[in-house]
Amino acid sequence: MLMPETIRELLNAGADDDVAITDPASRSRNYRQLRTEVDRLAGQLASIGIGTSDRVAIVLPNGSEMATTFLAVASCGTSAPLNPAYREDEFRFYLNDINARALITIDGDAESARAAAGQDVQCLTLAGSVGNLTLLHEGTELDPVDPLRPSPEEIAMVLHTSGTTSRPKIVPLSQRNMTISASNIRAHLELTPEDRCLNVMPLFHIHGLMAAVLASLEAGGSVACSPGFDAFRFFEWIEKAKPTWFTAVPTMHQLILSRSRGKEELIKHHPLRFMRSSSASLPPSVMAEMEDMFNAPLIEAYGMTEASHQMASNPLPPEARKPGSVGRGSNVEIAIMDDAGVLLEQGKTGEIVIIGDNVTAGYESNPEANASAFTDGWFRTGDQGYLDEDGYLFLTGRLKEIINRGGEKISPREIDEVLLNHDAIEQAVAFAVPHDRLGEDVAVAIVLVENSELSEGDVRDYVSTRLVDFKVPRKVIFVDEIPKGPTGKLQRIGLAKQLGLTE
Repeated sequence: MLMPETIRELLNAGADDDVAITDPASRSRNYRQLRTEVDRLAGQLASIGIGTSDRVAIVLPNGSEMATTFLAVASCGTSAPLNPAYREDEFRFYLNDINARALITIDGDAESARAAAGQDVQCLTLAGSVGNLTLLHEGTELDPVDPLRPSPEEIAMVLHTSGTTSRPKIVPLSQRNMTISASNIRAHLELTPEDRCLNVMPLFHIHGLMAAVLASLEAGGSVACSPGFDAFRFFEWIEKAKPTWFTAVPTMHQLILSRSRGKEELIKHHPLRFMRSSSASLPPSVMAEMEDMFNAPLIEAYGMTEASHQMASNPLPPEARKPGSVGRGSNVEIAIMDDAGVLLEQGKTGEIVIIGDNVTAGYESNPEANASAFTDGWFRTGDQGYLDEDGYLFLTGRLKEIINRGGEKISPREIDEVLLNHDAIEQAVAFAVPHDRLGEDVAVAIVLVENSELSEGDVRDYVSTRLVDFKVPRKVIFVDEIPKGPTGKLQRIGLAKQLGLTE
């Protein structure tokens, strides 16, 4: 069988009567039903003029409906999954920035997204039940027509990646980028049609869409889509969905551990083949405790949006897994580069750079970002690390200013911009502070306008009405002057130390 090069071809991997997508309530679709449903939704989008290059924003709760809708949009156009928790101003920015032609929501939900949609955005409602989903426009069911099918080079999905500038960057991922990434993950994890993934990751992130959904379907296996991570219900889902593996971020693994006491018999009767962790560094102690509790290997991986998720991963046993390492390149070439663009020898620390068919061709409409992100064909990740004698990658730090709050990537400049709109704030700089459980959390240093008064609570309340909750600063420090670098520029990196928040 030829390797799929488009999302629609990927759906042909599974046998007709094998389960493709299910949920913890045991509602399921086999591959024949899934293909039929995807084709119907794609045909309905085509009926309102959606073509292969048109962007369709998806604002849906986690679950099998979201997974199916994503597959349908990506099989006929360009999908743009957005976080349902965004505020109206955030939705307005993202919808305008991607030039969305349509927006898909469910009835009675995502009011702020619909309010943010401009006149040129067609608002569609997802209705129906599992296996019989349909799209409504102004309350009327759309009549499907034959959709156009994208070529492997056309864009399947656009996502925003948080940048250190005021404008987040658009990452376009082609059909081939995504199918190759799914194939890389499937091969690396040795997924088969007998495997079932329990997805607890949000499906507006690259992690859940690629590692859980597309890699499972590329293997002809199945994915059980939860309504979103819930440590209290995790073991209930294990019992009902009977997965062979799951993928999560380190904070989720820690919360699962905290709820695992007394679940030994359940775990014994529903064994996992392996577990996976990505999106942030996994403490070796958490890895050891998870493996002891579940009697299964925990595979740590390294990914980012620009690489359609996975770049490196530790292997499955019996090959060596190295705690503290994110493993070897998974059909992705990894090297270490210095500031001048010279590749460094093994063991030297520098910027991690990659080349692979899963890597985006470049940020959209952003030549400045592309000029700094690519050197001689290598994509510069902005992360720092080294390769050992076995080719295993070790992360040692970050060159970027991005705040990684438990796997949620946050642009500090976005928080600055919101705060600087407050009449009482003269200067504001958001930055990362260490956090025992999340890895990093959001802090902000503020200089007030003379004779003005604000409390920490006032600042958090102000931000919370304008940005999603995970971007709200947990630590607010009022200072007379924000420390500057030698050139007089405000510098986020090292600011936590300068303000006495870390050693």
